[in-house]
Amino acid sequence: MSDRDEVDEEEEEIKVILVGEMGTGKTSLINTAIGLQFQEKLASTTTNSIMNKIVKINGKTYSINLWDTIGQEKYRSLTKIFMKGAKIVIFVYDITNLESFNELNYWFESAKDIINEQTVMGIVGNKSDLFLKEEVKESDARQLAKEKGYEFALTSAKNATMFCEFLEKLIKKYLGEEIDDDEDENNNDKKKSGKLKVGKN
Repeated sequence: MSDRDEVDEEEEEIKVILVGEMGTGKTSLINTAIGLQFQEKLASTTTNSIMNKIVKINGKTYSINLWDTIGQEKYRSLTKIFMKGAKIVIFVYDITNLESFNELNYWFESAKDIINEQTVMGIVGNKSDLFLKEEVKESDARQLAKEKGYEFALTSAKNATMFCEFLEKLIKKYLGEEIDDDEDENNNDKKKSGKLKVGKN
């Protein structure tokens, strides 16, 4: 048996799906998470796709299948089908677009009949680097996450570390691992520096 075969046998596949309105940056988050260079102008996603990321947690290898979905309204029913079997669901909104935040309620309802008590849910406020154009208050987003019982983070697709660390946090939660929940301080400084902002809600 080759070394590669041994690794394959150890890998556990975890389906992670990102959902949200068109233009929230789901594709950019996934691209930067797998090591692709950030692109300022990226065409809207026209088909659901899957990208793969290998992570190691506590010495075990996991194959993370990152599902990118179409945010356009006419494809919503199709996106709902693709949610089936997801172990982690990440709801993405654009902090500079209030409508994308308000529409999260639709995506919550769409996922309601598909998820189970083992499914880990997270809310991501993307484009934190554009905080000067913010239309969605972080406090409002955190309050929503608290009410839903979901994890929350502000991220920027320009900084792969931000999303990757939040993704790892969700994976650890799914695996039943202990996760650190640091409360945020000096929020404006963190936004400007691009530092990851996560915390227990």
